Amino acid sequence: MHQDAHLNSRSLSQPGLVLPTPSMQNQIHELAKTLPPPRKQNTACDACRSRKVKCNRLPGQDKHCLTKNYPCTHFVQQATSERKRNSSMGRRPRTMTQPNSSISPGNMRFAASNQDHMPGAPLVYPTNSLPLMVKFGFYPPITLSTPTRDVLSFIFAPPDSVGDSTTYSHVRSKSPYDPWGDLAYKLEDGNFRAEFALDLVEVFFQIVHTRLPLLNPAQFRSRLQLTGSTGDKVLHPALVATVIAWGTKFSEHPLLVADRRRPGGQSLLAKTLVDRARDLAEALKVHRVPSADHVVICLLIEPLQSQNPEDPNGFHSFWLTSATRHLLELGINHKSNMVSISDPESRGTMIFAWWMACICDAYASAYYRRKPVLDDDDYDIDFYTVDPINAETVDSHNSMPSPREQLEFLGYYRAAHSLARTARQMSRQLWKPATDSDGIPYEVLCSFTQALTQWRELYLQLVGVPNNFTGEWDFVSAVSSCASDATYHVMWIILFNALDDFGVKESNTPTSVVSHSQIESAKRKVADEALHGALRIAGLAGVLTTNGYLRLDPAVMHVSCIQAGTFLARLGRPEVSNCIAGLEQYSYSYEEAGDQAIEMRRVFNQARAGDLELNHMASVTPPSPNNEEWLVERQCLMRHSKPIQQRHVSQRPYCYDRAIQP
Repeated sequence: MHQDAHLNSRSLSQPGLVLPTPSMQNQIHELAKTLPPPRKQNTACDACRSRKVKCNRLPGQDKHCLTKNYPCTHFVQQATSERKRNSSMGRRPRTMTQPNSSISPGNMRFAASNQDHMPGAPLVYPTNSLPLMVKFGFYPPITLSTPTRDVLSFIFAPPDSVGDSTTYSHVRSKSPYDPWGDLAYKLEDGNFRAEFALDLVEVFFQIVHTRLPLLNPAQFRSRLQLTGSTGDKVLHPALVATVIAWGTKFSEHPLLVADRRRPGGQSLLAKTLVDRARDLAEALKVHRVPSADHVVICLLIEPLQSQNPEDPNGFHSFWLTSATRHLLELGINHKSNMVSISDPESRGTMIFAWWMACICDAYASAYYRRKPVLDDDDYDIDFYTVDPINAETVDSHNSMPSPREQLEFLGYYRAAHSLARTARQMSRQLWKPATDSDGIPYEVLCSFTQALTQWRELYLQLVGVPNNFTGEWDFVSAVSSCASDATYHVMWIILFNALDDFGVKESNTPTSVVSHSQIESAKRKVADEALHGALRIAGLAGVLTTNGYLRLDPAVMHVSCIQAGTFLARLGRPEVSNCIAGLEQYSYSYEEAGDQAIEMRRVFNQARAGDLELNHMASVTPPSPNNEEWLVERQCLMRHSKPIQQRHVSQRPYCYDRAIQP
C-alpha cells in the first residue's frame, strides 16, 4: 500500500503525465488486441532472399545460406536502408553526422551486417565477392550503352552456387565455375569468354537463324565489338544474351560437351544462360518499352522457354504477347506506317517480325487453348515481300539467298498465314465457355473440316514434305517443309481432342435437325484425318530422329511430337515410339522433353492394358494394330525415306553446316 502511494506520488510529480485508471487500462488492453501485429522485418541475407528461403538458424545447425556455402551478406537490405535514410534526410535537417556510417555505392565496398561478428566492426567485402544480381543488377547497372565485353562478364559470371559440385579437378585449385564442368574454369579468362561467345554466335546463325531470320548476320557481327570499339552502336545487352543462350543449346564446344556429362545430358551452363537472358531482358524493360530491338528480343526469347504449361518459367505466351503489343504500338499493322520506314533492312525486319508474331499467336492459341491476341481485321499490310538485296548487308559467310528470301520463294508465308487464320477461327470457337458446356455446333465443325481440306488442296503439295523426297534440299527448305507439313496435321489432332472433350452440340439436343448419322460421319472424318496426321508426324519424327536432326532443332517439331505422340499413346498405337524417341533426343536441349516422353510412355502402356482415355470420339476411333502390322508399316516407311545428313564446317570450330542433303 505504501509502495503504491509512493509510485503515484512520483507519477503525479511529473508535469503533464496522467496515470490511467483501471477502466482505461482495460480499454487500452482490449484495443491493443484488435490492432494488426507489427510488420515483420525482412532480415534475410542476399543469398536466401534470392532463393526465397528463410535465413534462420536451427538448433545445433548453421544458417541455410552457410550450409549451402553461400556468403551471409546483407547488401540489398543495407542499400534499401540507405535509400530510406537519404529520403529522410531530404525531409528533415540532420543535426549531426557520423563519419563512415553510410554505404557508398560508388566505391563498390559494402559493410555486411553479419550477426556472427562483433557489433561495431562491420565487414568490408571486395568487389568480386558480391552476389551476382547485386554486382551486375544494382551496382553498377547494365544499360543500353554498356560495352558488349562488360555484358559478357555478367552472362558468363560464375554460377550462384559453388558448393554442390563434385567434379573438381585434382590437378588444380577449386574454381567457382566448376559446377559447369571440368573445362568451365577457362571462363575466368576474358579473352576465352570473347572467343567462346563468337563460337556461340556462329552456332546461332547456322542453326537458329535459318528458322528465325530476325537478325542481319553481317550487321550483328560488325557490331559485336568484342576486341575493340569500332564506332558503331553497341548491341542491346539482352539481344547479345539471348543469341548466346540459343548458341549454348546446340553448340558442341568442348566446354559444353564436358558440362553435359551428367545424368540426363543437359548443360547447366545452357540453362543458366537462358535464365540470365530472361532476367536481363526484364531488368532492361524489354517487355514494357516498345522498340524494334525489343520486338526482336521478345520473339527470340519466347522459343527458349519451356514448352511445359505447368512450368512457372515456361511457355505462357508472355514474350510473344509483349512482342505483339510492341508491334501494335509501333503501328506495324498499318500499311501506311510500314511504307514510311525508309531503311530497307529495318522495314524487312519489322515485316518479318509482324508475320512471325501474327502466325505464332494463332498457332499458340490452338496449341494451348486460349483466345488469340490478334484478329483478322487488326492489320491491313500485304503478305511478306522481299526488298531488293542490299550489297552492304549481304552475309559474307553464306553465298546462298537469305532465309527470308528462300521462305518467300517457297510460298511459306502465304501458306502459313492462311493456316493461321483457320487456327485463329478454331481457337475463338472451341475455347469458350459455351462450347465447353454445350458442345461444338455441327455447322462450325463442318466449316473447320472444309477449311482444313481446302488448305491441304491449295498448299500442302507446295510447302509440305514431298512423298518421294525429290529435288535438292537445303537446310531452310527441309525444316520449313517439315514444319508446314506437321503444323497442318496437328490441326486435325487439335480438332479431334476438342470433339472428344466437348462432343457435338446437336447430339445433346432432342429436336436437332441434324441426324445421328451425319454427326457420326463428321466425327469419323475428323478421327481418320487425325490418325493419318499423327502417323505422318510420327514418320517424320522417326526419320529426323534416326539421323540425329532433332538434337539440332530449335523446337520446330517439338509441339508436333507432343501432340501426335499423345494422340497415338491414348489410342495404344505402337507408332508412338517414334515420338518418344524424338522427345528423348530433344531432351538434350529442352529438359522438359524427357518428362514428356516418360508421361507419353505411361499413357501408351495404360492404353495397351485396355484403359483407353476416350470420351465422345470412342465410337469412331479405329482399333490399334498389333505389333506385326506396326513392324511392316515401319519397315516400309524407312525403306522409302532417305536420310538427312549434316556436315561440319571447316571455317569455324564447333559449328554445323547449313546444307543437308536428302
